[in-house]
Amino acid sequence: MTAQPCSNATTVTTALLLAAGTGSRLQPLTLDVPKCLTEVGGIPILKRLVKNLRAQGFERLIVVIGHLGDHIQKFLQQHAGDMQIDYVFNPDYRTTNNIYSLWLARQQIREPFLLVESDLVFETSMLDDMLQADKMAISKILPWMNGTTVELGVGLGLERRVTAFRKGGEHCDGARQYKTVNIYSISLDSWNKVEERLGRYVSEGRLGEYYEVVFAKMIADGTLSFDAVFFDANRWYEIDTRKDLRAAENLFARPRSIVSSSLMGIEPAVTIA
Repeated sequence: MTAQPCSNATTVTTALLLAAGTGSRLQPLTLDVPKCLTEVGGIPILKRLVKNLRAQGFERLIVVIGHLGDHIQKFLQQHAGDMQIDYVFNPDYRTTNNIYSLWLARQQIREPFLLVESDLVFETSMLDDMLQADKMAISKILPWMNGTTVELGVGLGLERRVTAFRKGGEHCDGARQYKTVNIYSISLDSWNKVEERLGRYVSEGRLGEYYEVVFAKMIADGTLSFDAVFFDANRWYEIDTRKDLRAAENLFARPRSIVSSSLMGIEPAVTIA
């Protein structure tokens, strides 16, 4: 029996941020600063994220830390406002992947939550439709994007149902394919199923995997279901490399009116260096 997205209308007000990694592809910038404190246009990624979450009514933030975690704690002491902050430490952050960080957070998860990666920059309004459980942010694929993609269903009522995950480069003829943004809202019912599956991977020592591998298999066997939320491909960026950082700085430095004009094919009246 295929799992159905959660119908509970409770607004999600807890977020889980995975921020344990070393950000090796951004070195030397991340040798002394954790990836989430890398600045985009003079503003740390984490500062933008916290601002977005607070503006959307989030009350609690769970953060999985590892590399330079004390820097993150100090930063949030100053910038989290009245949000409740809870930390989970991944002692094996150098040798494990995000599947282990997610599993370590299990004891802190008591309510539906928003799962978000620590290398994302996006506008506040993008979260408007992510505040109900069992949603997944996806985007039209642009040339800079790589990594995991998803396919959507076909037929009445299935147009937004995620039906398959694909590794980078994989493609199914005729399928509608979109890029994962790495933001998910997850109900407690879905989380209980995910946690059980994560536990199998951990017990088998498969700590170098991405949690998307688990999501993919659960979508395929019908034990997990997400409805897609479309993110404007020109209003978010995933920062893995210094090239990504430069592109994100260019995108988020431009006034919104200029970005909107470029999307409509209208040349802006000024040139941004």
